[in-house]
Amino acid sequence: MAHATTSAQPQGATGLLLLADGTTIWGRGFGAAGAKAGEVCFNTAITGYQEILTDPSYAGQIITFTFPHIGNVGANPEDIEADVPQALGCIVREDVTNPSSFRSAQHFTQWLEANGQIGISGIDTRALTRRIREAGAPNAVIAHAPDGVFDMAALLAQAQGWAGLEGMDLAIEVTGADTRGWQGGKWTLGSGYSGQSPFVPSEVEGRSGTVAEGPSTALGTNGGGSQERPHVVAIDYGAKHNIFRSLVEAGAKVTVVPAKTSLEAILALEPAGVFLSNGPGDPAATGTYAVPVIQGLLERDVPIFGICLGHQLLGLAAGARTIKMHQGHRGANHPVKRLETGVVEITSMNHGFAVDAATLPANVVETHVSLFDGSNCGIAFTDKNAFGVQYHPEASPGPQDSFYLFEKFVSGLKTPAVAA
Repeated sequence: MAHATTSAQPQGATGLLLLADGTTIWGRGFGAAGAKAGEVCFNTAITGYQEILTDPSYAGQIITFTFPHIGNVGANPEDIEADVPQALGCIVREDVTNPSSFRSAQHFTQWLEANGQIGISGIDTRALTRRIREAGAPNAVIAHAPDGVFDMAALLAQAQGWAGLEGMDLAIEVTGADTRGWQGGKWTLGSGYSGQSPFVPSEVEGRSGTVAEGPSTALGTNGGGSQERPHVVAIDYGAKHNIFRSLVEAGAKVTVVPAKTSLEAILALEPAGVFLSNGPGDPAATGTYAVPVIQGLLERDVPIFGICLGHQLLGLAAGARTIKMHQGHRGANHPVKRLETGVVEITSMNHGFAVDAATLPANVVETHVSLFDGSNCGIAFTDKNAFGVQYHPEASPGPQDSFYLFEKFVSGLKTPAVAA
């Protein structure tokens, strides 16, 4: 069923994307039934659809996959990036076939239904992608009615009534509820994830307390002897799990705290460094409570590393501004130039806002730029150990060109005293 601008419903249509301007795009619904309003974006990755759909940065968004064959390898409990998927749903070209991967534990359509995500197939995704590129990411409603009955007036009102991402703080909706230790390592074929259950309850009791630690706490687990790992406090604005795994892989002990954790509570954990995670929504809105905390950390010379939303919040804390992008960057094939060396990294991206490089203060330099449109993709302070990148070096889904950033951050931290 091709892209259309009329409201005539084709026979057999059980799925619908209704844009706020009244444009109707009919298809075949699958996954969860219902209707949800959000922003329509597109992602150019050809693998990792389960990781993409569970990325909390997609809260409030409907994902159009430009790769036509989505769902063919099924779903499994390992390839998720958050406890609860936050994307509203997905739009695909071809109908979902039976899974063909030995790792599949569930049909993709069943997984979507179980997680409350709506899917529509039979869509001319090329035409929809061109529309987004030309006119920007539109507000819309994605709907699935197995009986094919839609209340068009109500759906249009829902699409037009959605406020849009600009000015919206979504990090507060997807962040974890409490402080937790993270002990899970990275995944390997045949063994799964190293360590035990990734999250463990925090046992922090102020400066004199301890953080619960699992088997991955000692550097010896990665062949580094018995030295204790530097403690990284990760502020969760909507983090992907593989970020925490990557910090562990790079040699850190990780404690995860909610987005609104106070400066005093973070400092009480005695971090060697603080990580600012990815997340959804408008960074300026999240910045109302996040920026003062980050500025307090900078004033105390606490090392900082930010990714995606965390990078944008670091830019705001420095005094720069962020801007809403026309279409955003989403995919696993984005070329980014490292200005210091001229090396080009192929990166994974998911963002609709960017730091305005023209507003950076004198003590913050631009370190990376997008080769697609020249937008800012990295910053670093010249007088502090603080830096951020717009893309996702945790590579879930790939590529892995940028893992060095985790190693750079962790290796620059002061480790606690060597255990006896």
